[in-house]
Amino acid sequence: MTETATPRRMGLHRRLYHWMLSFSGTPYAVPALFAFAFAESSFFPIPPDVLLIFMALKTRASWARYALVCSIASVLGGLAGYGIGALLWDIEGVRSFFFDYVPGVTPGSFARFQAVYADWDFLIVFTAGFTPVPYKLITITAGVAGISLPMFVLASAISRSARFFIVAWLVQRFGPGAQEFIERRFNLLSILFVVLLVGGFLVVKYLGGGDPAGH
Repeated sequence: MTETATPRRMGLHRRLYHWMLSFSGTPYAVPALFAFAFAESSFFPIPPDVLLIFMALKTRASWARYALVCSIASVLGGLAGYGIGALLWDIEGVRSFFFDYVPGVTPGSFARFQAVYADWDFLIVFTAGFTPVPYKLITITAGVAGISLPMFVLASAISRSARFFIVAWLVQRFGPGAQEFIERRFNLLSILFVVLLVGGFLVVKYLGGGDPAGH
């Protein structure tokens, strides 16, 4: 069963990928970017960076506008994901749909993130918004855990805006060569950045005499 399901899912992802890109040269490119960025924050499997890169390559002068559209839509979509977790997660059909069909949302990963929200809520949301960690997993678990909504919005706005503006700026600055860099190196660099951020946070906590676990 697993052997046949995996290629089928990969084929679906490829079709979704090419479908997204088909909007890049059309009058519907900006609405499509908004819709995909919104949906990716709660259930859609392909990151909006894919379409953002191609749009910024086609019209480099509009890179900041595209990044802003992507950022706003992603944060709003994150609120939708938070709402799913806070209001709908106890419905068995909703929970099973996400576990069965949404990449990155599994019972194991779900339980792990819930367990650490009490101490690391801002950093978890920020990390997922900026790095390859599935953002939808974070938005839904944040709603289930009931973390502070203003804090959730703030962390989402900072991290998602930083990610999309950096991606779009690299494209307009370096052109087609930036695409390969983003695909090969950006995720690694974003992870390293967050590691340094968390490391600095721990240093501050220890120097201040506090326990980084918050106890």
